[in-house]
Amino acid sequence: MFPGRMTLSPPGPPGGPPEELQELAFIERPIRRSLKTAEEIDQLTVDEDLNDVERAVYLLSVGQEVQRASVISNLPSLVRQNPAETFRRVVPKVREVLNGAGAEIQLAAATSFLTILQDDIILIHTHTYSILKTVLLHLNHRDTVVSSAWLETLLSAINALPKETIKQEVLNPLLYQSQLSHSLQARLAACRILGKASCKFDSLIVKKELLPLARSLSRDTESEVRVCMCRQLESMARAIGMDDTRTELLPELLELAGDEESRVRLAAFDSIISLMEMMDGDDRLHLLVPLVMSACDVSSQVDEGIMVSLSFQFGKLCSGLAGSLSEEQKRLLLQKFQVLCITGLQTEENQMDVGESTLIRCNCCYNLPAMVAFVDPAHFLCDIHPSLSGLCSDPEVSVRRSVAASFHQVVKLLESNVHVVHKELLLLLQDSALEVLDALMNHLDETLEVVLSRGDNLILDNKLPELLSALLSAEQKVGSSLRWRLHEKLLHRYSCLSRLLPGELLHQTFSARIFIILTTNKVLPVQKEAARTFCTFLRYNRKQEQRQEMMERLIQDLAQGRSYWNRLRFLDVCEIATEIFSRKYFNKHFLIPALELVHDPVANVRYKLCQLLPRLRSSLRLPADKLLLQKLDFCVQKFLCREKDKDVVAMIRKFHKRHEWDLLDQKKEKEEMLLLEMLERQQSDGKLNSDKHEERKRRDSKTSLSSAKSMSVSSSTGSSSSGKETRKAKLSRSRSLSSQPTSSKPVNSDRPLKVKDLSGSSGLGKSTRDDSVRTAHFTLTTQSTSSMPVLIRSKTTSLLDHASLLEQREHRTSTLDHRTGNRDQRNHMMEHRTSSLEEREHRTSTLDHRDHRTSTLGQRSKTMERGSGMKDSQSRKLSMNRKSNSLQSE
Repeated sequence: MFPGRMTLSPPGPPGGPPEELQELAFIERPIRRSLKTAEEIDQLTVDEDLNDVERAVYLLSVGQEVQRASVISNLPSLVRQNPAETFRRVVPKVREVLNGAGAEIQLAAATSFLTILQDDIILIHTHTYSILKTVLLHLNHRDTVVSSAWLETLLSAINALPKETIKQEVLNPLLYQSQLSHSLQARLAACRILGKASCKFDSLIVKKELLPLARSLSRDTESEVRVCMCRQLESMARAIGMDDTRTELLPELLELAGDEESRVRLAAFDSIISLMEMMDGDDRLHLLVPLVMSACDVSSQVDEGIMVSLSFQFGKLCSGLAGSLSEEQKRLLLQKFQVLCITGLQTEENQMDVGESTLIRCNCCYNLPAMVAFVDPAHFLCDIHPSLSGLCSDPEVSVRRSVAASFHQVVKLLESNVHVVHKELLLLLQDSALEVLDALMNHLDETLEVVLSRGDNLILDNKLPELLSALLSAEQKVGSSLRWRLHEKLLHRYSCLSRLLPGELLHQTFSARIFIILTTNKVLPVQKEAARTFCTFLRYNRKQEQRQEMMERLIQDLAQGRSYWNRLRFLDVCEIATEIFSRKYFNKHFLIPALELVHDPVANVRYKLCQLLPRLRSSLRLPADKLLLQKLDFCVQKFLCREKDKDVVAMIRKFHKRHEWDLLDQKKEKEEMLLLEMLERQQSDGKLNSDKHEERKRRDSKTSLSSAKSMSVSSSTGSSSSGKETRKAKLSRSRSLSSQPTSSKPVNSDRPLKVKDLSGSSGLGKSTRDDSVRTAHFTLTTQSTSSMPVLIRSKTTSLLDHASLLEQREHRTSTLDHRTGNRDQRNHMMEHRTSSLEEREHRTSTLDHRDHRTSTLGQRSKTMERGSGMKDSQSRKLSMNRKSNSLQSE
């Protein structure tokens, strides 16, 4: 078979192949037989391009049975993905497959439809109706397991269906299924459907249509049908109300309570007791009390089922009927309870089954708190205490476990009389069965709190050593076993002793034992719980010497211990101490010993310390813990510089990076706080600056209005007087020529010379008289025409002077503001920065405003000068024309 191996292997015996090859052949034979043939592989292969719905339809059509079962089981997920296509294409195929399918596919379909209905996947009633048709089709399957599965699906579908659909599709067939001609299975299904459907309809429909059908089923010839219908009458009674229940259903239940079959009587008895809360005082007195008394009489003789049910319902009956019972009836009930507590323990001829009797006594333990509340506290010792003591020492472990589970409730009800059950508590603590201790430990802290705080002090002092000894023996018993979870629970419950016992007594009895568990136990959860309990004892110990002693033991035996395991436990103690102690106490006693483990030779200890560093860092607060923070940073730096273990290096780098993030976060937080303070100051200063700014705006608006008015007046006067000036010039020239020409003032004697030179250089060749006349005329003309530009310049200078005055005023205002800002600067540096920025912005806006005003004035002055220049040229032309005209006339 394996020629390569044959050549390499040593030669075997001559009789056959080697043993190794024979073993390999034997192993490979069943594997080869289990392989699929090519045809089978082709049948199981599905096209990958098909979607989920198409694949499901294909497999349901031509797939094998295992594939069909898989598709049907996966039907809820298909409905979630695509409900419309699934109900349109897949569900009809499922119906086809179910016809004649085996029990496996039937159960898978019932389970899938039940999941669809319970998960509320369907949103359309038509889909629920399609499921209902499938369920009703297979409800009467010949296999009882399959029919029960479809019945559960139908009961779930009733919750999702409308009333009309239930009435037409479900209730109408029940009229035929409830007849005796139908099978027992169909009649049982009809009983359950009646109880479920009664919750969907109002009381009138239930009373008229469903209740007659229930009566006929409760009188069925089969006791199993009567029992099933009897258990459904409770839901029907809640649907029709108490008035109709009193007249319609209670007579039926009382009749069933006297049935010849014990199962029917038990079902009726349970149904009547469950309806007790709906009954009034008269019904309880006349119906329920006689029934209970008769049940008690019957239960003591024959009916074991009634006796078990009565033991379970006894506490509820006594609490509900307490106001309707006489003293004699109460006494009879108490006597019956005492009899139930010792059922099966007496040596009688007609003893019941051991399991039944044990169950009755367990039920009595369950009802102990209700019976303690039922009796008078003064009669507890004579009525209940003997039964309680007997149950605590019962030979069956399950009974003792049941009484241990309810013992804390009994103790709470006894209050100041709790000392009477001290012996029973010791019995339970010293019980040999760990199951009893486990049940007692669930609420041991509540029990000890009542026992150690509410009992009589004198009696407590005498009984306290016994209780402490029992607690220690219980711990030793649990610690020597393998039930480490129970040991952990016990140590956790013992931590309540720090609040209930004096510190000195606790230190003498329990602290040493807890410390031994901490240092010697090998189970890590137990060690951590022992560390938590020890830290709790240390915190509540009020004597400084004992606290110091406990801390020294922690440092010497754990932090400085020879075993690295103890040093690891010290770090666990530090982790727990951060939760129990205050930050100040932890930093004083635990932090430095923990940081000293940075020099530990074992990498696991250093790794544990690195894991603990974030918690240690969070316990420090600056500036009070500055020195401790420096030590912690030194520890981190040492790890970063000298550590060689890769796991420790990775952990310390992670912490260092997180520490850097914390520092960055603190820096961001400080910046955010500063920004918030600046914003608050800006908001407070903004109100003052806004008032000042409004005042400046008012002043600026007033000055701008006045300057605008003056400028508009000057411009209007300049533009309107331009024509008047021309006429005035003409009049002045005519007057100067007509009147005395010598009376005019000699203005600017250089001008005639210049004009004369100009006229001489013109080459006209006139006489001296003509030149003098021409000079005098030109002088007068120059005087008259030069007056207008002088007036315009004077107005322009006045505007400039006014603008300079405005600038001086604004400068004074800004100077005053600047002085105010300087004063604020001396008081507050942050305010100075804000105000200086605002002043700069204000100055920039003021300068811009001034530049705008100056540019506006400059443009206006240029415009006016241009106008005056044009007027000068026009006047000169006029004068030259007039001069030429005068010369021509001469």
